[in-house]
Amino acid sequence: MPHQDPRPALLCAIQRLVGMRLTPGTSGNLSVRGTWRDDLGSAPRPGFYITPTGMAYEGLTVDDLPFVGLDGTVRGRRKPSSEWRLHRDLYAARPEAHAVLHAHSTAAVALACLRREIPPFHYMIARFGGDTVRCAPYATFGTQALSDGVVAAMAGRRGCLMANHGMAVIGESLDQALDLGLELEVLCEQYARACQLAAALGAAGPVLLGAEAMAEALAAFGDYGKQA
Repeated sequence: MPHQDPRPALLCAIQRLVGMRLTPGTSGNLSVRGTWRDDLGSAPRPGFYITPTGMAYEGLTVDDLPFVGLDGTVRGRRKPSSEWRLHRDLYAARPEAHAVLHAHSTAAVALACLRREIPPFHYMIARFGGDTVRCAPYATFGTQALSDGVVAAMAGRRGCLMANHGMAVIGESLDQALDLGLELEVLCEQYARACQLAAALGAAGPVLLGAEAMAEALAAFGDYGKQA
């Protein structure tokens, strides 16, 4: 049985995700940290609730959202997303993460197919915790190798690209994870367009911000969105 059930909030976030058009078809996945009790007398099992594999998001109910323990055990009537290892390992490595989003959004996939990190062409790169957005190496979807690469690329960061695949972000809340996913997709599109314009003008590429400017942006984002 769910303990401190976060599934209704996850279901609402899934519907918002559909409206954002970050997940075409049944691609991508979203999860939220939570716990589960096997019975009233048992200790709560730490883990997360996640979108099920191969199901359209529009018709989901809370009972379609399986629970996956940090030990890999699964509870619920549906099978979890094939990328459950990626979510499990990010929750284990990043205690501040309350939600994980993985998406196959158009601009992120396009850049990820180049297997390059996004450089500091815009100060909003700092919102992801560094002066670049790294690109994790390619590995087959759903594998431990894929998860290991993403966890490494996300070290000290809130998001990364995934080579020939998509993007992943973590958030302190479901809302923040969705906001960061949308922000990363927008940055990918802006960077791609800046590169196209530079090529058309005969320039080497977008003008990049220096280390001092990015350090200032990173410091400024330390209090970003926090209310006094």
